[in-house]
Amino acid sequence: MLLGSTIVKRHVDAVLDAARAGASAPDADVVIEDVLARCAAERRRGVLGVLNGTGILLHTNLGRAPLAREAIEAIGDAVGGASNLEYDLDAGTRGSRYDRVGALLRAATGAEDALVVNNGAAAVLLVLDTFARAPDGSAREVVVARNQLVEIGGGFRLPDVLARSGAALVEVGATNKVRLEDYARALTPRTALLLRAHPSNFRIEGFVAEVGGAELAELGRRAGVPVVEDLGSGALVDLATYGLPHERTVQEALADGIDLVAFSGDKLLGGPQAGIVVGRRAAIARMRANPLLRALRVGAPTIAALAATLRLHLDPRGRERIPFYRMLGESAQELRARGEALRARLDGLDLALAQSEGYVGGGSLPLAPLGSIALAWRPARGDANAGAGRLRRGTPPVVARVEGDRVLIDLRTIPPERDVELGDALAHAA
Repeated sequence: MLLGSTIVKRHVDAVLDAARAGASAPDADVVIEDVLARCAAERRRGVLGVLNGTGILLHTNLGRAPLAREAIEAIGDAVGGASNLEYDLDAGTRGSRYDRVGALLRAATGAEDALVVNNGAAAVLLVLDTFARAPDGSAREVVVARNQLVEIGGGFRLPDVLARSGAALVEVGATNKVRLEDYARALTPRTALLLRAHPSNFRIEGFVAEVGGAELAELGRRAGVPVVEDLGSGALVDLATYGLPHERTVQEALADGIDLVAFSGDKLLGGPQAGIVVGRRAAIARMRANPLLRALRVGAPTIAALAATLRLHLDPRGRERIPFYRMLGESAQELRARGEALRARLDGLDLALAQSEGYVGGGSLPLAPLGSIALAWRPARGDANAGAGRLRRGTPPVVARVEGDRVLIDLRTIPPERDVELGDALAHAA
C-alpha cells in the first residue's frame, strides 16, 4: 500500500518536531526507525489482506468469505473501465442492474425472481418496509416466534430492524416452545407478514418445539398473509456432503412454500457482501418498486463478483474453486503434509503440529467444530502473546490464536498457495 508523499512527510515532520523538543538530539537511525514505525502503523489503519490462521472459515472481523479467483477477475473486468451495469447491449437502451444476476439466482435457487441489495440486514429491512408499512404510513404487524428474536454480531437485533422499518412486532410462543396455534391466534386484519428467522450463532436444546417452514407457509396461504424467512447464511448446498450437520438450504425453504427468502452473499454462498431476496415474482416486483431500494442498491463490483460465484455454484465441478468450499474439502492428511513441509523449512523454530478445532463462522453451525491441523509455535523471544503480535504486524499480517505458551496457526484457513508467505512471516516474527 502506497501512503503517498503527503502522509509520509506528515510523519517525518512529527518525528522531527518531537526530536527538536527533546533535551538532546537523537541518533539519525532512531529518527528513521521512528518514521518507519509510524508509516507501518499508518499502513495497518487501511484495509490490508491478511493470512487468517484462526481456523474460523467465515471470520466476520476478517472479511468473511474470501472470493474465488473468477470473482476477483470479474470485478477487475467490470470496474477497470465502462461496463453495461445499466445498459442493454442487445437493445441499445437503458437496462437493469438486477438483470445481471437475476437469471443466475433463479437457476441456482429455483425461485421465480430475485433481488440483490448491499447486505443481509438491508434485505430484511427492504422486505419489512415494502410489506409492513401501510399506505398511510402506519405500522402493520409482523409475527415472529420469541425464540427467533436474535441478536447477531455487531449488535444487530431483529427487533430493532423491525422497529426501524416501521413494523409492529408481535411475539408468539415461549422462549423454548412455539406452536402453530400461537401464530394462528396472533393473526389480525393488520397482520402484514409471518417471519421466520435463522437462529444464527446460538441454539436452544432440550425441551423445545418449533414450527416448520411448510406448516407456517400453509397457514400463511390460508390466511392470505405472506411468509418470509430470513435464512441468514444462505446455503445452496447440503453441508452434510462435507461431513457437517445439515444446514437448511434456500431451495428447501422455497420448496416449503415460503414466499420470500432472504440470505447473505458473503457467508455459505462464498461470494461478496450482499443481501439477496428470492421468491415469488409478484412479491419481488413490489420490492423493486420501493423507493428505498435505490438507497440499498449494489454497484458493479458486487454484481460482477456475485455473478461469477453463482456460475461456479452452477458448474458441477466449479464449487471447489470457491475458497470456502475448498477449505471445507481439504483433508487432515493434506493439512498435515503442508504442516510438515513448513516445519522442515523452518527447522530453527520451535514448531510442532497440533490437532485443532475450527468453525464455519458467520453465524453458521456454531456447535459443529471442524477438525484441523495447526502449526504450534513457541517463540524463543517473548511470550506467546508477544509472538502473535509480531505476526499481526508483519507483512503479510498473520492473525493466529494463543493457547498457553503457544501460538496456533490453523492451516485450514490459510490458502495452500500462500504457505511460502506464511513461512516467511513466521521466520521474520521469530
